[in-house]
Amino acid sequence: MKFLIKSIIVLLILSAGIFCFMYFVHYSEGVRAGKLVKFSNKGVLFKTWEGEISQGVSDAQTFTFSVEDGEKKAIEDLNRLQGKFVKLYYFERYKTMFWLGDTKYFITKVEEENE
Repeated sequence: MKFLIKSIIVLLILSAGIFCFMYFVHYSEGVRAGKLVKFSNKGVLFKTWEGEISQGVSDAQTFTFSVEDGEKKAIEDLNRLQGKFVKLYYFERYKTMFWLGDTKYFITKVEEENE
């Protein structure tokens, strides 16, 4: 019985460690620029902010992103700059987390870009 309890505790600690790693450690950071073509709050149980910028002349060159609810300034800026050229500062997580967004890319800052 003691072995079972110790095994469960070890599994819980490992699971918590893996979750913390995927949530807090960023795989990459960067900047993308393009025309903001879509930004919406979607979902049934978990509402997430999702968007897309066009980075070229064809629809194949798009960058899809998510915005966490805590980034109020970024959400306001993206709503205000719909249809304009923007520069997005982002970080990438290792995995997607369904309650945070549909993508691995999360916006932290938005600037209006002059063409």
